[in-house]
Amino acid sequence: MAKPGKAGFRRIIDAAGYSWQGLRAAFTHEAAFRQELLLLLLLAPLALWLGDNGVEYALLIGSLLLVLIVELLNSAIESVVDRIGSEHHTLAGRAKDIGSAAVLLALLNAALIWFFILMF
Repeated sequence: MAKPGKAGFRRIIDAAGYSWQGLRAAFTHEAAFRQELLLLLLLAPLALWLGDNGVEYALLIGSLLLVLIVELLNSAIESVVDRIGSEHHTLAGRAKDIGSAAVLLALLNAALIWFFILMF
């Protein structure tokens, strides 16, 4: 019989702790995450100043948060691939390249959202 997991409020507290550890690890070990976080911290106040309504605020800031989310997922993929082995493997390289492409698309998405909201 499987051991039951934590439930209720304790599970929520533990999950929040693991999430905080993940954010700290990304900040400590991932230069791209730090750069994108700085971008968010600089542009979020600008979004609140330039946006005209709640939808624009949400799109401008949400697009920046999406970049951070995708960067976290990319960093997780890279960590797992690196943990499995350091030798070159086509699938490992492909996984890393696809994760990097996802970050690129998230950045392009943010740039397009900012462009369309600010120019039209």
